[in-house]
Amino acid sequence: MNDSERENVAIEEKWESLTLANNFIFYKVMRNNPDVCQHLIEMLLGIKIERMKVTGEETIAMDYDSHGIRLDVYVKSPERIFDVEMQVANTRDLPERARYYQGVMDLDNLKTGQKYKELKSSHVIFICMEDIFRNGLPVCTFENVCTEDGKTRLNDRAYKHFFIARTCARMLEDGEARDFFRFLTSSKSGNAYTGRLKSLVENARHNIQWRMQYMTWERQRAYDLEEGYEKGVRETAIANARNLLHMNLLTPEQISQACSLPLEEVLALKKEMKS
Repeated sequence: MNDSERENVAIEEKWESLTLANNFIFYKVMRNNPDVCQHLIEMLLGIKIERMKVTGEETIAMDYDSHGIRLDVYVKSPERIFDVEMQVANTRDLPERARYYQGVMDLDNLKTGQKYKELKSSHVIFICMEDIFRNGLPVCTFENVCTEDGKTRLNDRAYKHFFIARTCARMLEDGEARDFFRFLTSSKSGNAYTGRLKSLVENARHNIQWRMQYMTWERQRAYDLEEGYEKGVRETAIANARNLLHMNLLTPEQISQACSLPLEEVLALKKEMKS
């Protein structure tokens, strides 16, 4: 069995064990079952949505030189907009991502000629498998509040909600919401809603088209990670070579060997630094 075949087997085995806590499965289940998605949002935020639409856009592209975003579950209702994201790992940038997502969602919804007052209430919902704030709270909701008195709200109707799955599974008072997070962390169904979710996850794993999409996605992600690693190694080698050239203690030949860079490249760096 060659490396490519071993990789395929590993991805196949991973696919068979995926749960709703996986980004890809969560995305497919929620986007293809709007009523399930609506119930989740209503349950998490304690609101009632009369009418909503899970949008067809997967990516919101900005200007050519701006950073576009891909939203997992992007939902619009007459008065509110929602983005629901499953966060399996703590990428250390979730607060900044929430801020950026919210701004882009507003730009997507405020059309030319509309007044700022016509902006819809905006909710970014991150379901986190790790306690990213390490404060022991099951839910952390953020809105803009005056720093000076700690109570005057800006009332810009922009909210960021972080649900810490494992803490929610233990501490939430709402039984249905607590059962949802228990299902998320253990795949054990405790009510009708999680029973349906369990069935939808099983159906998703039997969907041949989604299976192929997942395998392609996993291969691309592995390639991007490897490419990013190699890029990082190369950038470090170049930085080290520059430092050694600046110190002027080693010959270009020695620097080439020490940094694993071609001699021609070290000589080009030396020429560039002199100029």
